[in-house]
Amino acid sequence: QVQLVESGGGLVQAGGSLRLSCAASGRTFSSYSVGWFRQAPGKEREFVGWSGGSISYADSVKGRFTISRDNAKNTVYLQMNSLKPEDPAVYYCAARRGVGVRQGSQYTYWGQGTQVTVSS
Repeated sequence: QVQLVESGGGLVQAGGSLRLSCAASGRTFSSYSVGWFRQAPGKEREFVGWSGGSISYADSVKGRFTISRDNAKNTVYLQMNSLKPEDPAVYYCAARRGVGVRQGSQYTYWGQGTQVTVSS
């Protein structure tokens, strides 16, 4: 079992930055790929990026968002820069064994989400 807890969400002005954290329980976290997803009200869940062997980003965040991980701390980070009015959502991290993928349905474990709000 892996439990995930996101933190770091909040209110930021457009153009600002936030860093989200995804802290995981479990001794073998390094063997898991971690994906970040977001869901805005009335919209479907959207892939943001994943880290697992390599790193991949959605086109909408490429160049602005960066995923990093500290396996010693069992934590994955999502650094979000140059936030735009279209970025607000609840951001979720998710974990799965093996390589990262873009499909949320392929992830086994999910966090509770953290809200990101961007003011214009």
